[in-house]
Amino acid sequence: MTLQAHAEQAVSLIAVGLYIPDARMTSAEIAEASGVPQPVVESKLGLRSKPVPGPEDGTCEMGIRAARQALARSGVDPMDIDAVIYIGEEHKEHPVWTAALKLQEEIGARRAIGWDIALRCCTAIAGLKIAKTMMSGDPSLRTVLLAGGYRNGDLIDMADPATRFMLNLSAGGGALILRRDAGAEYPRLLDTALLTDGSFSEDVVVGAGGTRQPLTPELLAAGEPRFRVQDAEAMKERLDRLSMKRFEEVIRRSAADSGCDDPAGLAYLGLLHMKRSAHHHVLRALGVAEERAIYLEDYGHMGQFDPILHLELIARDGRMKPGDAATLAAAGIGYAWGATTLSWGDEPCPWS
Repeated sequence: MTLQAHAEQAVSLIAVGLYIPDARMTSAEIAEASGVPQPVVESKLGLRSKPVPGPEDGTCEMGIRAARQALARSGVDPMDIDAVIYIGEEHKEHPVWTAALKLQEEIGARRAIGWDIALRCCTAIAGLKIAKTMMSGDPSLRTVLLAGGYRNGDLIDMADPATRFMLNLSAGGGALILRRDAGAEYPRLLDTALLTDGSFSEDVVVGAGGTRQPLTPELLAAGEPRFRVQDAEAMKERLDRLSMKRFEEVIRRSAADSGCDDPAGLAYLGLLHMKRSAHHHVLRALGVAEERAIYLEDYGHMGQFDPILHLELIARDGRMKPGDAATLAAAGIGYAWGATTLSWGDEPCPWS
């Protein structure tokens, strides 16, 4: 897309909301529950602690709390919201339930239309792509809210070695408010790149509770439903060949399509929480200095809300200035990889 097209279809991020539960699980508690030594939890898995949900921290409820914060920060009247997109997880207060409709009711966005989307931990990135595309093509959509929550850690058997790579799953909620033609003072949403690979679609699944394996008293007594890996060694071998390359590819594509041919020119790169060595590998491969990224060792992996957490953290630190750009990247089981780029300042790509 050309810079002129970006200017004509400017969609800006006007507010971020973030909800993080008060309860936390320490590295010592993770070690005790999983059998992984605490030094390994901290050094290799990259976890000092992570937020975990309390009894009132429902998945949609956490999104509602984050949305209320975003509305308060922006001053947007809920009745001015044209669409509500639920980007939280399917493990929520009720099964077979459209959470966007509860969310819009609770925040008073009664004029909006609402729907849910899902791409596991890439859902927020996919939601930004969908929202921008719709807003650019439909003049009736000027203000769009994306929000939801995440607590898939409930579905992890911490003693299962095959799902050890998911010990970092934490909990929280996030919200984003987008507006078309909002003004130069807001960061602009530029290009989003997505890749999906269905050959991994059944490698990691919650096996019990669906139509293939309905829940029974016996399964419940055995601790199901939980995420299970069908063939851990085969999945690891295939992912090791592909995952980092595809992760780098979506980051490069998002940045390049936004006008930045070299990711090393980014002021910030927000990566989902991953093991410490993988985090540093991506930074080195892209030439991004370590000080231009925050490692989420005190947050764990908040699913699709890691990118929103990064937006909150860089705003608190005052990291971004006019002319800067940031790329946010995520990956999710299934498998999906995604990245989106934003720029700060009165030009769509001042750093190009």
